[in-house]
Amino acid sequence: MAKYRKLGRTSSQRKALIRNQVTALLNNGKIVTTEAKAKEIRKVAEGLIAMAVKEKDNFEEVTVTAKVARKDKDGKRVKEVVDGKKVTVYDEVQKTIKKDMPSRLHARREMLKVLYPVTVVEAGKKRSAKEVDLVEKLFTEIAPKYENRNGGYTRIVKIGLRKGDAAMEVLLELV
Repeated sequence: MAKYRKLGRTSSQRKALIRNQVTALLNNGKIVTTEAKAKEIRKVAEGLIAMAVKEKDNFEEVTVTAKVARKDKDGKRVKEVVDGKKVTVYDEVQKTIKKDMPSRLHARREMLKVLYPVTVVEAGKKRSAKEVDLVEKLFTEIAPKYENRNGGYTRIVKIGLRKGDAAMEVLLELV
């Protein structure tokens, strides 16, 4: 018996399809697809969420000193003349950052293998497109919701037959 569905595609097409659908599911919370695809997507998505739940609190907070360019009221860098050259003025600032422990870093990299980068464009404003860090979203938003749950992070709801080819369509959503 096969361990996975071939979905009528080559291995590279199938991998791309699953990555794309898993990224959309975690970004939007739900997707509409066929039943066979949903069952394959569920396996990958639940594995990623389980990994995020396990490694959710596995980091330490570290205080570091960083050089930050001083800015004026318009948000431009302040420059001063030193030895006849214009030089940017820097201030030293204390910042607290999260430092991943090795197992969380490994989990983050495993998630990045599967998830595609996502950019969100606000209505009609292409310049203000923002990069969404789905891995961080998994650790900070999705994992805390499921920390007291032992699996079963997704739900498949049958919608009905698709008009064109009578394939069973389903709604795959995060519980």
